[in-house]
Amino acid sequence: MQFKSAYLQGVYDSVCKRNPHEPEFLQAVGEVLESFEPVVEKRPDIVEKGVIDRMVEPERMIMFRVSWVDDNGKVQVNRGYRVQFNSAIGPYKGGCRFHPSVNLSIIKFLGFEQTFKNSLTTLPMGGGKGGSDFNPKGKSDNEIMRFCQSFMTELAKHIGPDTDVPAGDIGVGAREVGYMFGQYKRLRNEFTGVLTGKGLTFGGSLARTEATGYGLLYFTEEMLNCMKNDSIKGKTIVVSGSGNVAIYATEKATELGGKVVAMSDSDGYVFDANGIDLDVMKQIKEVERARISEYAKRVAGAEYHEGCAGIWGVKCDVALPCATQNELDGESANKLIANGVIAVAEGANMPCTPEAINAFHSNGVLYAPGKASNAGGVAVSGLEMSQNSMRYSWSFDEVDEKLKGIMKNIFHASYDAAKEFGLNDNIMAGANIAGFLKVAAAMIAQGVAY
Repeated sequence: MQFKSAYLQGVYDSVCKRNPHEPEFLQAVGEVLESFEPVVEKRPDIVEKGVIDRMVEPERMIMFRVSWVDDNGKVQVNRGYRVQFNSAIGPYKGGCRFHPSVNLSIIKFLGFEQTFKNSLTTLPMGGGKGGSDFNPKGKSDNEIMRFCQSFMTELAKHIGPDTDVPAGDIGVGAREVGYMFGQYKRLRNEFTGVLTGKGLTFGGSLARTEATGYGLLYFTEEMLNCMKNDSIKGKTIVVSGSGNVAIYATEKATELGGKVVAMSDSDGYVFDANGIDLDVMKQIKEVERARISEYAKRVAGAEYHEGCAGIWGVKCDVALPCATQNELDGESANKLIANGVIAVAEGANMPCTPEAINAFHSNGVLYAPGKASNAGGVAVSGLEMSQNSMRYSWSFDEVDEKLKGIMKNIFHASYDAAKEFGLNDNIMAGANIAGFLKVAAAMIAQGVAY
């Protein structure tokens, strides 16, 4: 990447030199630094204090072996990670991802993004991320339990309610969080809010399951209202993925008067012109854990198509990529634009490639980056931490109302920052800047030795 600022160019070149085999991390850093061009012009103190130089380097990276025994009595070995990226505004906070694609580059990119996302929520949480290349698909409950216990046996040495509070992510749901929490409690002999996304019977928060998907729609609704004088009502919507985020984004989109016509998994996508029947989808994906192709077999008129990337060829007003990183490329973006899309909001982390983002900006399509639009999950995780500290629980409606307020505030913080720094309607740049400035102020206040 090329930057106008010699300082930013130097920072980026240094990151590339230190991390030459980490494409996801380099992509995330490049996209964020590009947003900082007007900031370094207006704020020379940030350059003088080396804030950005420090921010692109994790405070701590932990990599460890995870040995466990499968149901056949065979020893299996996976690799575990925890990257504690930045604790300037609070304890490290970020999910754990269990997926074969997990490597240090992906965990670092997620931890880097998490730092800005957590800052945007206004809650006192730093940025971190973790996970393993373990694949829970096809494993028995006992195998997953044994893996989670082994994983937590090492991770427990590095986390705590005032140090680092992990949560779930891809491949880590309530089951996995429960097993990890149980092992942490045994090892430490204490009952604390060290993990979020817990079951409701042992410290979990109402609305946490729905939070990322619901929050995505609250953000999108506010963006449409403020920037287009429009709303979700009456819109045709495409949602990629069919996991937790996608399902609850679909649920809230429907509640707000939209019609979701397509969802996907890693094999392909389904199109239902009448609108996705969410009860059927929940049965297939949450209860049976089956492939999305089952939907077309059970719902009259629904179509199944091989190849998940084809979903971006479905005509829609609003696109919500909720599956995984870099799932929506430049070619897919141009298909959406040709079909009249007016807004794209990310439910996953960095699902749009730089080419796709440029296409949206160049064609007047509203674009919301994941660090802003999918911050609902970590926002309610922060609320779960608060409830755990108080030994108290709020009602679903109380949490949902707080979530709605947080997501609206994130939009306006991003929108206002974009305007302040002369970036017009670039919500991505605005989100990067708004999240960064809070962390930067804390880092400067705490001194360079920090």
